[in-house]
Amino acid sequence: MISDIHHLSEKIVKLAELAQSLRRENADLRLTLASLTAENADLAKRIEEAYTRVSALLDKIPAADEQDEEAA
Repeated sequence: MISDIHHLSEKIVKLAELAQSLRRENADLRLTLASLTAENADLAKRIEEAYTRVSALLDKIPAADEQDEEAA
């Protein structure tokens, strides 16, 4: 009986250690997720700005049809 209680006690200690370890890992993962989410938002903003700049530059380039008409 005492052996069973001791065995159960060991299992409870191991379970508590595992739970604490998982809490720490979860907290670390939440921090990583927050950091990566912020980085992703920043990169998406930079891509949108680059797209806007490229679109503006493309609008300034005369169309191929206009160049053909001017050449003729």
